[in-house]
Amino acid sequence: MSARSSQPVGILNTLGLVATLALALPVALLGVNLLVTGRTTMGAALCIVAGLMILLKQYVTTPDDVPTAAAEKAVGAVAKDEENE
Repeated sequence: MSARSSQPVGILNTLGLVATLALALPVALLGVNLLVTGRTTMGAALCIVAGLMILLKQYVTTPDDVPTAAAEKAVGAVAKDEENE
């Protein structure tokens, strides 16, 4: 379990983070573009929204995270690491 996140790091959580980044990065890039062109209020707001999208995915447990955590625990119970034996 990661020290910074309340969720275990596994393949399903990694894929969820990749999907979140795929949605958040265009928002952040638009925000940076607006900041550079002088529309600072809208640009800063979009950068904050993109950051919140990533932070909420990492630190807030949603109903979708419960089955993911259960599946990762089941996989971990069936396929144990060789180091633990």
